Amino acid sequence: MRLDGADRQAIERAADLLAAGELVAFPTETVYGLGARADDPAAVLKIFRAKGRPENHPLIVHVAEPTQIAPFAAEVPALAQRLIDAFWPGPLTLILPRVPSMGAAAAGHQTSIGLRCPSHPVARALLAAAHARGVPGVAAPSANRFGRVSPTRAAHVDDEFGAALAVLDGGDSEVGIESGIVDCSRGHPVLLRPGVLSRARIEAVTGEPLRAPDADAPRAPGTLAAHYAPNARLRLMPSAMLHTALQVLGEPPLKLAVYSRGTPPAATRGVRHRRMPSLPEKAAHELFSVLRELDAEGVQLIWVEEPPPQSEWDGVRDRLTRAAAA
Repeated sequence: MRLDGADRQAIERAADLLAAGELVAFPTETVYGLGARADDPAAVLKIFRAKGRPENHPLIVHVAEPTQIAPFAAEVPALAQRLIDAFWPGPLTLILPRVPSMGAAAAGHQTSIGLRCPSHPVARALLAAAHARGVPGVAAPSANRFGRVSPTRAAHVDDEFGAALAVLDGGDSEVGIESGIVDCSRGHPVLLRPGVLSRARIEAVTGEPLRAPDADAPRAPGTLAAHYAPNARLRLMPSAMLHTALQVLGEPPLKLAVYSRGTPPAATRGVRHRRMPSLPEKAAHELFSVLRELDAEGVQLIWVEEPPPQSEWDGVRDRLTRAAAA
């Protein structure tokens, strides 16, 4: 069921569904989310069942305003508050100590919980309307089957779940990959998942280096080795290796696509080519849409040129590395 995100009545209807414990897909600036009220374990369970997602793999709770994390966050360390002040609303999730009586199912029954305030106007309007109906926050992973390519437009959600699911259409997601995740629950900032915010920008606010996850790091969404995978087999290759492989390939009998910043050799005219943008934010914006479009064209193999090594590309590199592992 498609609902128009520009229609106030549609937003109110979607908020009614959330308040009643039903699922609603909605746009954020990163990707479309599959939402349920985070304080209702039965509603949260519907997310896990719809996605085929393990129930111990935590979700992110979304709120309309930064001040609305209080029911879920037992503590907001000074480090976390600086990040909230700098980047919320926006594409950054913070892991904070959880209020024991709230959000256990959404948190995968961990003592910490992921919280985010999105910047998309339709998301914020929906979350505010739901909050007015007594919904303290909305748990929402990406609105796709578990482990598959995330959706960046309403049509992608329809492809995943069909017409029965209520989908609030807010146009294409601007960012295009999921939020970065920083663990602030253990005294030092730990980058659990990169996003479009660069390491340098985050560290300028934290005032200390982002640490790498260790064995005691909380579980976080989108951090499994294999994730974000298209139906086609994806291989991530250095530029020189990709160029050489295409030169010796000749005219391939298989359905091969290349996603690269450079142009493939002329000898590979039978290969479907999509040019990767040279700017990381533009590559992030289109990444999941490109993978979905190539799947729709029946491509069987996707060879992708490795992104540049700069930290601004960390989010795109992370998604491609996990997609290739799948």
